[in-house]
Amino acid sequence: MVKSNKIIISCAVTGSVHTPSMSPFLPLTPRQIIEESVAAAEAGAAVLHLHARDPETGAPTAKAEVFKEFLPSIKQNCDAVINITTGGSLGMTMDERLEAANWAQPELCSLNMGSMNFGLFPAAEKIPEFKHSWEKPFLERTKDSIMSNTFGQIERVIRELGDGYGTRFEFECYDIGHLHTLRWFVDQGMLKPPYFIQGIFGVLGGLAAKPDHVVYMRRLAQDLFGDDHLFSALGAGRHQTAVLTLCALLGGNVRVGLEDSLYLGRGELAKSNAEQVHKIRRILDELGFEIATPQEARDILSLKGGDRVGF
Repeated sequence: MVKSNKIIISCAVTGSVHTPSMSPFLPLTPRQIIEESVAAAEAGAAVLHLHARDPETGAPTAKAEVFKEFLPSIKQNCDAVINITTGGSLGMTMDERLEAANWAQPELCSLNMGSMNFGLFPAAEKIPEFKHSWEKPFLERTKDSIMSNTFGQIERVIRELGDGYGTRFEFECYDIGHLHTLRWFVDQGMLKPPYFIQGIFGVLGGLAAKPDHVVYMRRLAQDLFGDDHLFSALGAGRHQTAVLTLCALLGGNVRVGLEDSLYLGRGELAKSNAEQVHKIRRILDELGFEIATPQEARDILSLKGGDRVGF
């Protein structure tokens, strides 16, 4: 594993959690996703975590044909590592969730490490008027649905993408048990280091965004994986900056983006992903940290390189 004191900034550009009525700045069309991604990379994001949206309604989609409208252009206009979701959105089948990644054969994919409740339903009560008819039911049905990531589903992703294309993973861990699940797959010989672990804090149904939780997950990851892992964190919503700053001080990496938080500060909507990248980079610079370039991130994470992807 490559040793480095440099911090990798990831940016999750649009996601599948927020709906268009929550912010006018959420990128929805392929053109908007291209512009937002390239600007985030120019601001200092070494990794771009990407979902797709229906260009007409803004609803989450996992169709490869939509990804084809923006991935090649992003690759042509910046050197950032492109990280494709395999989580998709609640209710999608595994075939749907893997369609884009099987086409793109990317350097990096997200991989959720456990099934869980993923509660977006409280947001439905806070929005007085929705732009699209799909939004309110989409949020409300999370009260009675589960984000499914069984052992079998996780193994399928590893076999199809990891063994199939040499893709590596951003292991998304919403709870402590997810780290132990990752350790089990390592012990079965299905995964090789370095393990890029993304601790996620502040989602209803997962670990709350409390300092003690960040510290404990960071320490447990060290106990389970030692020098074979890279730790990163994201804080949902208003918790973003505090969680990321703490993670950096603990020796970890950081993830920003409008998938994770629509805000730049208290009560202030972020007008772009690049604004959030600039903000965390400024904080890290003032704390004396160095920021990894895309090529340095590739070396640190042992990625196959952008010239070996499928697009």
